[in-house]
Amino acid sequence: MSTFAENTSHPCFGMTARKTVGRLHLPVAPRANARVRFAGGNGTKPAMMPEEALAWLDHVMEQGKPISIVGITGPGDPLTSPELTLRTLRLVREKYPELSLCLTTLGMNGAEYAEELAEVGLSHVTVLVDAVDPEVAENLYAWIRPAKRTLPLKEAVALLLTDQSRSVSAFKKAGITVKINTTVYPGYNAGHVEKIASTMAGLGADIMAVVPFHPEEGAEDAPQATDMELLSEIRDRAARHIDLMPTFNECGENLVGLDAPDKPGAPVTVLPKPTKERPNVAVVSSTGMDIDLHLGHAIKAMIYGPRGDGLACLLGVRDLPEPGSGTQRWETLADTLGDCFVLLTASAGENPRKILSRKGLSVLITDGEIEGTVDVLYGGGKKGKKNKK
Repeated sequence: MSTFAENTSHPCFGMTARKTVGRLHLPVAPRANARVRFAGGNGTKPAMMPEEALAWLDHVMEQGKPISIVGITGPGDPLTSPELTLRTLRLVREKYPELSLCLTTLGMNGAEYAEELAEVGLSHVTVLVDAVDPEVAENLYAWIRPAKRTLPLKEAVALLLTDQSRSVSAFKKAGITVKINTTVYPGYNAGHVEKIASTMAGLGADIMAVVPFHPEEGAEDAPQATDMELLSEIRDRAARHIDLMPTFNECGENLVGLDAPDKPGAPVTVLPKPTKERPNVAVVSSTGMDIDLHLGHAIKAMIYGPRGDGLACLLGVRDLPEPGSGTQRWETLADTLGDCFVLLTASAGENPRKILSRKGLSVLITDGEIEGTVDVLYGGGKKGKKNKK
């Protein structure tokens, strides 16, 4: 069993580090592989492409923020689309070799990628384990989908629990520090947490966080919030088997102690910027007024660029490759828009976003009015509707 002191330099593992060590979570995981029955109804936020995430990190670093750790935590599970996670980690490692890397996962696919994650420099992983008995897990999860397969819940639960155990062992064998996060759901797994602690400690996990449950807005048939007296009793029993983190909230999605300058407490965000090689903006629209068209349906793009006075104007309209040619369509589209730094669309699939991002073209999903949104991208005004990037 490791000592808590060994982990205090990481803000997701130590109380003191949360106040002094800056970290940024990059949301590059587009899909979840499970859903707890009591999750809220807010849906999953769009994910960034790896190159977009690196640009966000660049922006934060350019501001002089004291970032020491980069984590992959959402909006889905990082190991459901491991190629995106690994590409992001490699991009960060190549440009910022001094930064520590971590991720949070349910654990499925972890054993297959543990060595590769260690090779790219991942130092810490948090595994979300709310049950180690199938009967308990079946009552907690609404669905579990390994990869893109849909399995009966009983079969999927068995696979999940096996994968979690294999992953914890594999992470430890690869030299990665492992934290277990367990949420206490009163009436479901409260009496089961000690067994989770004992089982995970037996697999070599370093430390455990016992997290109270707080019902989300829109959650159906959710248990009541975890009583603090109950939580204290559960923690005492779990501590017989594994080191525990002090009680505090989960580390969150954004920067610790680092706020957006205009709204303290708000996450730092960044929009794509024009460059000398890519000064223009491409927009797909059915009306010419609003960004209302799915990229897959677009056959033309409006091109906006800066005038001599610095303001943006419509430069012209370009034909785009016809739908139906698969991956080649996006390769050709990237070349067609080679002078654009961003493409504005109401919606786009993961594959085109991935291909265009690798070609240097960011895809910004928004439902805004065209002129206002373009103006914002060139440093002016405020657009009328919120972007969904």
